[in-house]
This record gives sequence, structure tokens and C-alpha cells, in this order.
Amino acid sequence: MKPVLIGSLVLVWSLAFGLSLALGHGNVSWAALWEPNSPTRQIIEAVRLPRALLASLVGAGLGLAGASIQGVFRNPLADPALIGISGGAALFAALYLVVASSAGVHLIGLSVSAFLGGVLATTLVLVIGGRRADLSTVLLAGIAINAICLAGVGLLSYLAPDQSFRSVSFWALGSFNHASVLDVGVALVMIPVAFRLLMLGRVLDILTLGDLEAAHLGVAVAGRRLEVIIGSAFITGIAVSLTGIIAFVGLIVPHLVRMTLGSRHNTVLPCSMICGAILLLVADWFSRWIFAPIEIPVGIVMTLLGAPLFVVLIAKWTRGIAL
Repeated sequence: MKPVLIGSLVLVWSLAFGLSLALGHGNVSWAALWEPNSPTRQIIEAVRLPRALLASLVGAGLGLAGASIQGVFRNPLADPALIGISGGAALFAALYLVVASSAGVHLIGLSVSAFLGGVLATTLVLVIGGRRADLSTVLLAGIAINAICLAGVGLLSYLAPDQSFRSVSFWALGSFNHASVLDVGVALVMIPVAFRLLMLGRVLDILTLGDLEAAHLGVAVAGRRLEVIIGSAFITGIAVSLTGIIAFVGLIVPHLVRMTLGSRHNTVLPCSMICGAILLLVADWFSRWIFAPIEIPVGIVMTLLGAPLFVVLIAKWTRGIAL
């Protein structure tokens, strides 16, 4: 059943990927695709193909990170932002755009700045959480650090010149507008970490039973929990550094997978990856199409789609309805 299910999802992703290449503002002539310097080939190779690949990789990474975080926190409403990664990345990206770039300092660049910010924020959360990485302490620390970082982004936006303010705002909302082959190459770094998280599916199943039960079954609870958190933070940091903050993918996708396909992580993790890739491909196409030729940030599209669904999930969860 599982190979058939995953094969079906891959087929849907292939269809979404093909439509992402075929549809968009501007006419393309597929007969001219094989001509070396044709406009169609330039549009596909330079714009749509890198964009579709980056949307797939980022969506898959965020879906997997969200499923892993929900499993390790034993909370279906958990999200990678809980460990501070998104807020830290946003703060350091804003610092680069407002301070470093305006001063002519271009040593590390926007993406590296955002990634370092996410890593530092997550490290701070883990330090506050203590050596045992208690779930409630890590959760509260992540919420606090994320709030402080986002407040810093708001302050920088307020103080920034008009052009820098526009850059900070557009980046903080998430976009694939500047996707390139180099960005796709950087996103591929997520793959080894993703494979490791996929291998921890059975461990996550055991961790959902509780710390005491997991320890009795031979799982090194603190070590495995820390491994999942660091792996999820790494993937989310890479994703945020390339595209900005895209909300709700890591929250909604794993939850919907659990609702429809069950809660075993050997199914939830790979299916969340594929569904995350499909969702971001569709959201990116929608962001390009709805007000074409004007493009809106894909983060806005995801928020408009995800926020109402999130409210429904919270309402059901607080009423104790199994999802």
C-alpha cells in the first residue's frame, strides 16, 4: 500500500511540476523549445525551471521539518517556527538588508545571513531549554525568541529607508521571484539531512508514547529529540534563507497527511515531503496568475489558504476531536 500511495503522490507532483513550467504570464511556443536561443527556452531554463525546482525542494523540506517537529513535540499544532528558526532568519536578513547592504558590505550575502540567524536563534532556544531539552521549556523558549526576533524585524522595517523597507517586507513574506540555478544547488544541501530524518520515523513513533515508555524501549530520548530538532532547524534555515518566511506549510501539510493517511511516521514523513512540494508548486503558480503580470508573495497566498484551516484545526483540537 505504501509504495502505491507514494507513487500516486509523486505522479501528482509530476503533474503539478509540468503545469508550473507550462503555465504563467507570457506565451511560450513548445515547438521552439529545442531551438538554442529561442525566447521559450530562455523562459523555461532561466525562470520557470529553477523556480519550480526550488518550490519543490523548499515545500518538501518544510513539510518534512513540520512533520518531524510535530512528532518530537507530540503536538499536532506544532510548527518549525516554534524553535525560533524563522524569526532568527528574518531578523538577520533584515539586518543585512537595512545595515550591511546599505553600508556597502557584501561579504556573506542575504541567504547566508538568514541561515546564520536561524541557526543562532535555534542554538539559543536549545541553550535555554537546558541539557535535557525538556519539551515545555524548549517550546516556551522558542516562542519567546521568535517573538523577540520578529519585533526586531518590525523595528528595522520602521527605521529603514523606503527601498530597504520594501526589500525587508517582500523577503519576510516569502517569494520565489529571484529563484536561480544557484539557489537550487544550495537547496540540494537539505537532501542528506532529509534522508536522516526519514530514517527516524520509527523513533518518532516511539517518542509519541512518552519519554518514560520510549526510554524503556531503548531509545535515547534526549539525544534523538535533539537530533530531530537540529535536523529540522537546518532544513528550515536553508529554506527560509532562500525564499523568506513561508508560513503554514510545516503546520498544515503534516496535519492533513495524518488526518487522511494515519499517524505512523514512516508514512507521514515521506508523504508530507511530497505534499509540501505539491502545495508550494500550486501556491507559487497561483501567486503568479491571480494578479498577472503583478506577482504577489507566495507567503501571502499560503497565509490566506492556511490561516482559516488552522483555525478549524484549533477548534477541533480544543474540543478533543481526534484528527
